[in-house]
Amino acid sequence: MTTYSSEKTGTHRLTPEGVTPVEPSMGAVGMTMLAAVLMILTGIWQAFVGLVAVVNDTFYVVTEKYIAQFDVTTWGWIHLVVGVVVLLAGISLFSGTTWSRVVGIALACISALAMFAWMPYYPLWAITVIAMNVFILWALIAHGRDIRRV
Repeated sequence: MTTYSSEKTGTHRLTPEGVTPVEPSMGAVGMTMLAAVLMILTGIWQAFVGLVAVVNDTFYVVTEKYIAQFDVTTWGWIHLVVGVVVLLAGISLFSGTTWSRVVGIALACISALAMFAWMPYYPLWAITVIAMNVFILWALIAHGRDIRRV
């Protein structure tokens, strides 16, 4: 069986009887929905981390020198902005559009990099959010296109 993709009609299978549409995998759609929910949660959590850093810059304590040395308040603003944008991107994923998937992939990468740089301030939290971003990336890259066919 040969499969090919057509932008107008989605994915189809070429069979001896002709061209037949392939039903989207509900598991793949579920993974994409979970990625959208996790993006919303990641955005909320990241914005919350940023808000705490902006309001009380003595809450986080740096123990070692690290690659990205910023003031805690600066990091707070970075995380607040990234968190709100990730939250909005997670909401847009429910539309199933290609642009929302591309933006979601890009923002999951940015969020993971920001949390990697944040690691000396709050290591366990940073590792947790990075792991969530890795799942989000996998779900959007591997299964994201199935949501638009539902």
